[in-house]
Amino acid sequence: MNKEIWTIWPDIRLLNELGQNTLKEQLGIVFTEAGPNYLRAAMPVDRRTVQYLGMLHGGASVALAETVASTAANLVINPETHYALGLEINANHIRSLREGTVYAHAEPLHIGRLTQVWHVLIREVGTDALICVVRHTVIVRPKT
Repeated sequence: MNKEIWTIWPDIRLLNELGQNTLKEQLGIVFTEAGPNYLRAAMPVDRRTVQYLGMLHGGASVALAETVASTAANLVINPETHYALGLEINANHIRSLREGTVYAHAEPLHIGRLTQVWHVLIREVGTDALICVVRHTVIVRPKT
């Protein structure tokens, strides 16, 4: 496993192109930044991502977190021989939000041969207010 994360997909534009015609695109999720040990993406709080009371839907937050963490998980493995899939996700919704934009910042807690654990913080753009804390576990499977 490659612990230097951004050697396979160093181009944010490519990551965004890969998400066309997926849930990522439907929710307006856009990858914004990659560093030596993290990946970030933003998502609007709008009609696509709120629940009936007009607040950010918890499921939209979880979809954002899983999108960022699962994408990052696939960046640290050889895509010709393996792929990573979500195994478990846990989210604590800390604060509600009615408008604006949130961003997810994913960092690895564990990168193993068969599993990875990612820590994701979702914050409001502009204020950095903490919206949601997520732990996402993925399983690494060989391509057959």
